[in-house]
Amino acid sequence: MNFDLDQRLNLELLGFPLNHTILYTWLEMALLLGFLAWLGGRSRSALEGLLLLMRQQIEQISGEEAPAYATLVVSLFFFISGANWMGLLPGVHPPTASLSTTSALALVVFLATPYYGIRRHGWLGYGKHYFQPTPLLVPFHLLSELTRTLALAVRLFGNAMSGGLVLALLLSLAPYFVPIVMQLLELLIGQVQAYIFAVLATVYLASAAHVQNGRTS
Repeated sequence: MNFDLDQRLNLELLGFPLNHTILYTWLEMALLLGFLAWLGGRSRSALEGLLLLMRQQIEQISGEEAPAYATLVVSLFFFISGANWMGLLPGVHPPTASLSTTSALALVVFLATPYYGIRRHGWLGYGKHYFQPTPLLVPFHLLSELTRTLALAVRLFGNAMSGGLVLALLLSLAPYFVPIVMQLLELLIGQVQAYIFAVLATVYLASAAHVQNGRTS
């Protein structure tokens, strides 16, 4: 089975090739927006309760009330959760099974971290922490941010890819006995990965927001 979604082309739009990663991502966004709109119209209290629970989790992890980046973290969680649910559709692979998608998600966190830090403390206030406790550590601070971004992308990609490969292998060996159980297990693992990604994003963003006097509190 070919899992290289970036190399599988379906059609072109205005001269630009659309591979499976793009098409599955668009499909997921449409389904996710449709589901949230349906849930909001059918049971607004349920949607508000879910968002309130997630905000409370973010506040508990970050140690501050109503952090500005809460909306971003919630959006990342919903997107990754929806992407993992896509694996339940026949013939569809989750967008997170593409390293392009997971790298883009990690890049969002990578760019958002200094953005929210600078937004709260200013360029000088945020930039000071790179020079603590000594300017000699500036390259190591930068390398640390790059490596954790890479770890975010590879971790999510690896779990999505391995889950799909294991499911495909087991289905080929026992197509009548394991499909439902394995799909439910894969879905559970996918939700755990979405939660882990959201938690790590919250930690990184909170660390930038808590920079004080050139140090991370």
